[in-house]
Order: sequence, then structure tokens, then C-alpha cells
Amino acid sequence: MDLASFQRRHGMRFNDAGLLRQALTHRSWPHEQGGTGALAGNYERLEFLGDAVLAFAVTRMLYERFPDMPEGELTRLRSALVRSETLADLATELELGPLLRLGRGEEQNGGRQRRSILGDAFEALLGAIFIDRGQGAAEDFVATLLGPLVDDLLEADLLDARSRLQELSQSALFATPVYETLSESGPDHQKQFTVAVRILDEELGTGRGNSKQAAAQAAARDALQLLSREGRLPESGSE
Repeated sequence: MDLASFQRRHGMRFNDAGLLRQALTHRSWPHEQGGTGALAGNYERLEFLGDAVLAFAVTRMLYERFPDMPEGELTRLRSALVRSETLADLATELELGPLLRLGRGEEQNGGRQRRSILGDAFEALLGAIFIDRGQGAAEDFVATLLGPLVDDLLEADLLDARSRLQELSQSALFATPVYETLSESGPDHQKQFTVAVRILDEELGTGRGNSKQAAAQAAARDALQLLSREGRLPESGSE
């Protein structure tokens, strides 16, 4: 797949195709071509920029999508979205590996599959989009690729928090958590739910979210934190 096909497949259109090529050039390639290596057309400066653009774009996306989510939850979600493993997976999905320009040594050492290189190339690509097409295009790119991952992360965490609370409460307190929706507010397309979790008729946690599942997730985590602070659960149940 060449760069033109790559752009068509992913709905991109660079004004400066040289920026796209630079975003996909590992420092080993210009070094072998007689360049200085560090600055001769490789992706490192674009990666530096893309890292900052990614952090801002994800922060803004989460801030606007979850208006009632506490800072700690937002930070935790952002960290999961921008981790190097996630970026490498996205680079693989975009098929960046075959497009990379690598030196012979890096090529022979499996550089096209190396996850650190793939993650760096993803950030460099984002930096190139920011320079070539502006902040709006960069944020749209982030929202398209990382937005769907948010629900997966929340769902996985929901299962983890609720099952963990149930397991620990049954073993330590011999009781099963009960969840209750306390309130619903907002228009149908922007509903906000408040959910409480009780164990043995004692309310131990509350949470809010844009779905009952997300609110229950927050309530379960709130209860785990309380029970851990009070020493009422084994250490394995602490946050």
C-alpha cells in the first residue's frame, strides 16, 4: 500500500505529502542515507508534537463527554487511552508498519512489528495531521480512533469493579451488594444517573454516569475505597 492509497483508505488528504512521509520515517533510515540521523527528516520531532496533541485531544474529548466524571476518573481513563500499548494497536489497525521507512538493521530486527516504533509513528502521524490540517482535524482523528475505546474501557472496568466488590463482600461480609438508581436527570440524549450500592442495608458508595452501568461502576469503586480505608476488606480489595 502506497501513501496515496493509505490516505484514501483512511479518509485523509495531506496538503504536504512530505509531512506524512516524514511521520513514517524512523531515524535509522536517514542515517543510512547519509543524513545526520537526529534531525534529517525522521519522525522524532513530529512524535514530540503529536504526544502533546494527543494528550490535549483526549483530555478535551473526555472532559466534554463526561461532564460529571471526577478528575481522578478522567485521569485514569486518559492514561489508559494514551498508553503505548494502545497506540501500537491503533498503528497496527492503520497498517502503519508496512509504510515505515527503516534502516536495514532496524528492518532485520523486526522494526515494522516493534510496538515502541509503531506507537511513536502513531504520535508522529498525529503531529503531522496537526501541522498540515490544523487542530480540528487532529482532534477528529483522535475522536474517531480512540472514542470507541472509551466504552470498552468503561465496560471492562464495570465488570472488574462490580465483580470484585461482590467477591470481596461475600467472602468478608457474607452479603451481596445491591444497586439502586437514586435519580435520573437531563434530556433523553444526555441522561445522568445516580446509583447507590448497599451491603446489609448500609449505603457504602454512590456514583454518577451517563448510563446506569457507568454510575454503578463508580458506586462500586466508591464502596471498595471506603471498605478498604476502614479495613473491612482484605488488602486485595484495596484500590
